[in-house]
Amino acid sequence: MANLHFTVINDANNKPVRAASVVLHPVKKNGTQAKGGFQLKTDGEGHTETEGIPFGSLRIQVLAQGFQTFGDDYKIDKADMDIQIRLKRPGEQLSVYDKQKDKQTAPPATQPAAQPSKPPADAKPN
Repeated sequence: MANLHFTVINDANNKPVRAASVVLHPVKKNGTQAKGGFQLKTDGEGHTETEGIPFGSLRIQVLAQGFQTFGDDYKIDKADMDIQIRLKRPGEQLSVYDKQKDKQTAPPATQPAAQPSKPPADAKPN
């Protein structure tokens, strides 16, 4: 069994991230996520810890308001492990809906002006 110590840090300024959710999920040998798992919260210094984690693969997800969600699998193979996780701020998000919106606000295509119709060749002038 292992004791895990987590530190969650803001990647941009190296400051701790408080109240981040650290979610631990066991991983099966085939790489799929097993049922179960639990959640920890970081303190004001960005730290949290747990003990009694079985050796093997563990999927770790970290969620914090204003940051991208972090997720990765770790191999738990030591009795004590320190895991540092660096969270990034979200980048610019692009959406296909933004492009649709641009198309909707574009001015309508112009249609050619109607041409006056020509009188039939056998028509008599007035």
